[in-house]
Amino acid sequence: MAEQKGGRPIAANQRPTGGDKAVAVGKKQYFRRKKVCRFCVEKIDDINYKDVRLLSSFIAERGKIVPRRISGVCAPHQRRLTDAIFKARNIALLPFAAAM
Repeated sequence: MAEQKGGRPIAANQRPTGGDKAVAVGKKQYFRRKKVCRFCVEKIDDINYKDVRLLSSFIAERGKIVPRRISGVCAPHQRRLTDAIFKARNIALLPFAAAM
């Protein structure tokens, strides 16, 4: 069914992928915990740009802001977090890049 000899080619979304294969018997199945927004859980509405310790936990080693898919922060809080990091960088509370 997946392979056709003639006629129209199969659309990309109908091709079989590796995701539907059975898990190997010898390996343990990996369980990923659902990421929850740290600010929603602790009920933090305003993210202060002067709180360097909190903001630095959302900055990678190279000085980049950690994306939502990695940090688990919700979209509204990620926007406020980004603004706070930009403000803290502009008044030299946080570095723009990692020290070389």
